[in-house]
Amino acid sequence: MNKKDIANIRKQFKVNNDLLKIHDIYYVYIMKESSEIYHHQSFPFDLLEEEQKELFMDNFKKVLSGQMDEKLFELKFLRDVEDSSQLILHQGLLANETEEWKNQMLRLVEKMLHDKQYEMDIVITFIRGEYMKPMKKSTESEESDRDTVYANPFILCSMNRTLDPKKELLFDYVEKEFKYNIVVDPIINLKAPLSGFLFPCFTENAADVNHILYAAGKKFELDYHFIEEVLNAEEIMTAADDKVVFEEIVKKVTGDQISTSTLSNVYDEIHRVVEENEEEEVPRLDYKDVEKVLRSSGVQDVDTEKVETAFKTVIDDEKYEFKATNIVPKFTSKSIKIKTKVADIAVSPPELRHVKQVKFDGKLYMMIELEENPLIEGFEMIPEALFNKANDEQE
Repeated sequence: MNKKDIANIRKQFKVNNDLLKIHDIYYVYIMKESSEIYHHQSFPFDLLEEEQKELFMDNFKKVLSGQMDEKLFELKFLRDVEDSSQLILHQGLLANETEEWKNQMLRLVEKMLHDKQYEMDIVITFIRGEYMKPMKKSTESEESDRDTVYANPFILCSMNRTLDPKKELLFDYVEKEFKYNIVVDPIINLKAPLSGFLFPCFTENAADVNHILYAAGKKFELDYHFIEEVLNAEEIMTAADDKVVFEEIVKKVTGDQISTSTLSNVYDEIHRVVEENEEEEVPRLDYKDVEKVLRSSGVQDVDTEKVETAFKTVIDDEKYEFKATNIVPKFTSKSIKIKTKVADIAVSPPELRHVKQVKFDGKLYMMIELEENPLIEGFEMIPEALFNKANDEQE
């Protein structure tokens, strides 16, 4: 799935939307002390009050929020796995009766509880439904854009922690007295899901039951036990992992040192590849593509064997492919951090070429090319002559 596919689904999660039909909602309450099911129940979603629907819709949208390979991850199911979650979810998706669907979801919950001790009470919520996406009508057709739609059945799961009730002092208008508010019921935190998933994945309206969309609670904070033991999915690389591996490979090729202008050229080349494929699937770079990028960026002594060897050394897979969007810093923001003992500087990839390291009089300096005089605490800086031009007559 790409960000466009996810956005198309996410925007449907609103109450009274005729393009989204949620059939059932199923709650499972897990106790932290025993990691056992304390209670579970299901309802037709339409029987919930409007306020409850709003709360859940917001929660489901949060599950599907975030950037790909940072918070959202398309995972591929492992093959030949005993008690496969792919099969469980597929059977649940095809279930005609609510009880049959619930039984499949309980099988998943049992896998979540196996060899896992939760530190707080957990509520696992499942919904099943379908969202409809109108087909693009031809210019000659007089049909409404709602006359022909793609119907996409799905299962969505959200895991939420519970919070202790707040101790509050209330004022009773009738009795005209202050009262201590005693509440013992835990609060389900629907504002910050711990994790979740969407099954199946969708790519341009086509369902892909071989992949599942996993949602982490926070960026780069993945639950690998959940991914591998519960979902039975393959190992994944986050965007942060991709970036670190790419940087290590470049270091192996360049010898740990690179000029800011050359590094800026590298980012420019990768960004150009991303822009050229903006309407298509995120482009991937293998060792041959990385070689081309480094060559065209001005890196010296680059050859195929050197880059391929760097891939083998760093990631032990010369066939590995990077997602281009993962290895280039955000291009329009000051995403590159330069840290020194004196000051920390943030620049965007295009601005990096204006930052130089120079050596003068035996000391290291950072030189920044400026288009205007900078301000410090409201004062305009005065240029200082550090580099004196040699006298033409003095030789």
